[in-house]
Amino acid sequence: MASTLNDQKEANLICMEDVKAKEVEWLWYPFIPYGKLTIIQGDPGDGKTTLVLNIAAAVSQGRGFDEGMNLTKPMNVIYQTAEDGLEDTVKPRLVQAGADCAKVMVIDETEKSLSMVDARIEEALDVTGARLLIMDPIQAYLGGNVDMNRANEAREMTKHLATIAEKRNCAIILIGHMNKGGGCKATYRGMGSIDFIAVARSALLVGRVVGKDNLRAMIQIKNNLAPFGNSKAFELSENGFEWKGDYEISADDVLGGYAPKESKLDQAKQLLRDLSEDRDSIASTELIELAKAEGISKRTVDNARSEMGLKSVKVNNTWHVKLR
Repeated sequence: MASTLNDQKEANLICMEDVKAKEVEWLWYPFIPYGKLTIIQGDPGDGKTTLVLNIAAAVSQGRGFDEGMNLTKPMNVIYQTAEDGLEDTVKPRLVQAGADCAKVMVIDETEKSLSMVDARIEEALDVTGARLLIMDPIQAYLGGNVDMNRANEAREMTKHLATIAEKRNCAIILIGHMNKGGGCKATYRGMGSIDFIAVARSALLVGRVVGKDNLRAMIQIKNNLAPFGNSKAFELSENGFEWKGDYEISADDVLGGYAPKESKLDQAKQLLRDLSEDRDSIASTELIELAKAEGISKRTVDNARSEMGLKSVKVNNTWHVKLR
């Protein structure tokens, strides 16, 4: 028998009149917000893990690289890595970075690997009160049955992690490798679905400075919460990590100058082509969100759709764009 209206559950509605507005808090303004996901990506061996370990060390000591990292006291950190040994690699590098190792914790994965939806993450954050969680690399923490190239699967995992970050006002950093594709923007060169970048509120690119063997650059390639930060540099030498501060360099420079100077219309078309690889359609609101993250306006997306002959259909009162 079909259920009556009274038998159906009522929607749990939130009235915006009852929502208390608040400002975003920052672990490092404008690069790493509390309560959100940040992605740091780069090619293997280019220094992204070294940077993140030194950020963890700074947090554990209650000190910052610059005035944007306004730490008032030492804080606990949870650092998960699937690529480096704790005894012979992580611990020595933390010591070299000056970390208070008593404040850096690792969830034990000896008997069971960790994933982004593992209940142990929330338990560890509750027990330690950590304000920073690092997972290195992204693909190691998706779980064995998740295809990181499929947008719907990637989005579910990262949305869950984003909810944890917001609930506990904890900064979460995901470290990602770059793919080998040339001729595309930094946001498209992250391994897996571009939905990783879409869910993150800040994304940073770390790479080598051409002609300077020991110098590395950090460039912000996405920021939904504040103006983009200045590019920064740090040096890796026999003496370890040395922060250099502001440095004039672009993402194109770090990528070797191979990123094309595309028009916004071309970027919008490429976005639509990329999305069509693993889905037949996309909600119009989600498409606009993804485009906005790339600095592409709704009007430009509409023009790209028109030129590509992509139609819109209404599904359950929601407009979707047919991608193929």
